[in-house]
Amino acid sequence: MDDKEARPLQGKKIIVGVSGGIAAYKAPLLVRLLVKAGAEVACAVTEHALQFVTPLTLETVSQHPVYSELFDHANPHTTEHISLKDWADMMVVAPATANIIGKLANGIGDDALSTLLLSFRKPLFVCPAMNTQMLEGYAYRRNIDYLIANGVNIIESTSGELACGTTGNGRMAEPEAIAERLIAYCSQQLPLAGIRVLITAGPTYEKIDSVRFIGNFSTGKMGFALAEVLARRGASVCLVSGPTHLTVSHPNIRRIDVVSAQQMYDTASREFPQSHAAILSAAVADFRPEHAADHKIKKQNDQDGMTLHLVQNPDILATLGKMKREDQVLGGFALETDNEVENAQRKLQKKNLDFIVLNSLHDAGAGFGHDTNKVTIIDRQGHMDSGVLKSKMAVAEDIADKLTALTEVHR
Repeated sequence: MDDKEARPLQGKKIIVGVSGGIAAYKAPLLVRLLVKAGAEVACAVTEHALQFVTPLTLETVSQHPVYSELFDHANPHTTEHISLKDWADMMVVAPATANIIGKLANGIGDDALSTLLLSFRKPLFVCPAMNTQMLEGYAYRRNIDYLIANGVNIIESTSGELACGTTGNGRMAEPEAIAERLIAYCSQQLPLAGIRVLITAGPTYEKIDSVRFIGNFSTGKMGFALAEVLARRGASVCLVSGPTHLTVSHPNIRRIDVVSAQQMYDTASREFPQSHAAILSAAVADFRPEHAADHKIKKQNDQDGMTLHLVQNPDILATLGKMKREDQVLGGFALETDNEVENAQRKLQKKNLDFIVLNSLHDAGAGFGHDTNKVTIIDRQGHMDSGVLKSKMAVAEDIADKLTALTEVHR
């Protein structure tokens, strides 16, 4: 192994932020691993973090002073949160408590670490660590989804025994796993680098006249979450979106806005041949009015009704299934109310999909309009991964895991 391979972080300057959770005792090992990989490391800590690990320990393994107070005459600079962020190439917070995550998400800077985080504009990794009940609470989920949407990289916690004596999700990822993630990022070994993915999202509106349309309650949140997650994994994403107020920020996402099912069909059919994979999450209208008026249709009198003759829209998923090559991966969504699994499996086979994501309207908090979802992912081999109710960003990560595994097979 040559020196570059042995020290993959050579020349990198990394800030390790440590907040006040029991997992802070693992921070010195993380610092040691990063230094061993060639990085220059400085630590920024909260006052509570120092209840679990001493400044001397962190200074010994990092060979740098520890930044722990906003106004400390021992600091090389009086505005350490500015000078440190200019010095560093990247930053990782391990452990990241619910408190420090909440401060970052809500713009609160009242100590050394939080002020540094608010000024940091380079790659940032956050390693959550907390009690399971906190992790599953609405406040944490709202905050973490906001950070994800704004480009913060989350190194998810794992399940196991927690400091409170219970067992569940909330353990900080092990230092070795965190170091490997940073090394992979710096090496540009993103799992979907070079992969082009087509995503459809949102509703379609089918025109009745100049002011009315047939639509549905889809918001596009699931598809937009998928686009963001896949882009962060290195994919070049083409997001074809129906009408929605949602926005995207990642530079790897190219957005095409459409209104009707026909427009979405035309765009998806044009983009799919150049794509390595596609996930169709849009809630496309099955029918449209046969004739759409260019003016507002006036009511004739109080007793008359109005009859609309509907015709079927083209089936985008079935069309792409027929177009699909052996080197392409195609996933779809199924929203079922009865015989959910059987109907989803039938749709998967009929439309030549590699996997299908099953939603059920029977689950409270799942489906249209919610920030959470609960899905079952089924593939062609009959494997079923049934998830629990979680944020749509977290569900998008699960779907991205499936897509990543399938694209590896086709590479």
